[in-house]
Amino acid sequence: MKIAMWSGPRNISTAMMYAFAARPDFAVWDEPFYAPYLAASGSDHPMRDQIIATHEADPIAVAARCSGAIPLGKKHFYMKHMPLHMLEGFPLDWAADCVNVHLIRHPARVIASYAAKREQPTLDDIGFRQQLELYLKFPGPVLESTDIRRDPKAMLTALCKAIDLDWDPAMLHWPAGPKPFDGVWATHWYGAVHLSTGFAEKEGDLPLLEPDMAQLAQQALPYYDALRAFKL
Repeated sequence: MKIAMWSGPRNISTAMMYAFAARPDFAVWDEPFYAPYLAASGSDHPMRDQIIATHEADPIAVAARCSGAIPLGKKHFYMKHMPLHMLEGFPLDWAADCVNVHLIRHPARVIASYAAKREQPTLDDIGFRQQLELYLKFPGPVLESTDIRRDPKAMLTALCKAIDLDWDPAMLHWPAGPKPFDGVWATHWYGAVHLSTGFAEKEGDLPLLEPDMAQLAQQALPYYDALRAFKL
């Protein structure tokens, strides 16, 4: 089985990748199209030049690896993807052979976390529009990060059942610290998850945003609501 897990930034997507990597039957891949996205878009992200230099930046080559053999002789392959990375013209046919899963989080929570790492995000930066468009092409189970953090075992068990995968309790825990499969960008983005050994506790109230960021959240809300209607 190949799983394409689609998520916007500042969700629990890295924790989900660690959960699947904790299983002995899974290989994982961290944001395969990040370097191609940066190279093609010119977007000024932290560590941009280092990411492009370190990772494969040709989207055709990345797509071929997505379609190719599962690495490390494993039975299954988990790929952590961001819809916003899939620029027009990037190959997407490989996704038809994957189990596509969609991870969502309320825009206010995403924006509060993202703006702390990169100033003045736009609607395209947080990926809600792109994720809804991609869901319509490649539908699949939808999970909300708040639900996972509230009850990780119940939600991950439900996901495994939905995709016909045996449940493995190893998914609930992983060792602290950086992982060999992390993208080079981990030093900027993964500080909190590197301190973790499992999913964080349930989330509190929605954060209060500055007026411009609150307006951005309102722009993203219809896309989030449309996806949320399909969640497990």
